Amino acid sequence: GSLRPVYAPPPPKGFAARSLLRGGDAAMRLIAVFLFFALWSIISVANKGYEWFPAVLFPPPWEILQEGFNMLLTGELFRHIRDSLIRVAQGFGIGAFLGISTGLVIGRWRLAEQFLETILEMLRPIPPLAFLPLMVLWLGIGETSKITFIAYTEFFPVFTTTAEGIKYVDPLLIRAAASLGASERDLFRYVILPAALPNIIVGLRLGFALAFFVIVAAEFIAADTGLGYLINDARTFFLVPRMLLGALVIGALGWFFNWLLKVLERKLIPYRKQTRGTGSA
Repeated sequence: GSLRPVYAPPPPKGFAARSLLRGGDAAMRLIAVFLFFALWSIISVANKGYEWFPAVLFPPPWEILQEGFNMLLTGELFRHIRDSLIRVAQGFGIGAFLGISTGLVIGRWRLAEQFLETILEMLRPIPPLAFLPLMVLWLGIGETSKITFIAYTEFFPVFTTTAEGIKYVDPLLIRAAASLGASERDLFRYVILPAALPNIIVGLRLGFALAFFVIVAAEFIAADTGLGYLINDARTFFLVPRMLLGALVIGALGWFFNWLLKVLERKLIPYRKQTRGTGSA
């Protein structure tokens, strides 16, 4: 018969208990966000009275909301968000594809590891920002340099976690499947990839966070749209609420897409249990 993925999900636990835990987690997160903005508001208002530092440097949250509302009405904020997301999506897609592909090859075949790993491990410690000026010189100030920069940044966390996940697949599982007549393609599809999938998704989450980090730097140097450009342009004219708005939007987008990847992880890896705070293994 045909092979099936190797994992065996544990017996499901009570749905009501899981729902209660999720509800409690959501409530705690909302409380933390509320307290953060409440503390911000208190410090900002108190500073206007006591003048610990120039009030213009630390505007209250409602001024930032007003700035965001005004920019939404004109369509400017949407344009910056759209352009940054397009760049991140393109760079993320290219970097993830190359990282997963290279990780699969190096993790599976010893000869490929011997040939490529030394070069990649020499490049990996170099901060991506060190290559940004060179990429602008080589590729120009258009979209290609920014997308390439994001893809390069994305590549290494995805490659590293994928290669490690492949290397540590239980060899007994591979031998058992091979003894049943599984081809190399079947081994990848039904044994290796399901076992390495948790590592791959961790790499994707790390890479996506880095993509939002470096898009700001890329748009500082070579862009006339995007959230990084918005922050840099606001800095030029000392528009602090607009600078903070750009930073908060980047943070919100990063949180949202990390949440999406966690949802994807739960869908693709239903057997993976969350043990923090439950007292269970």
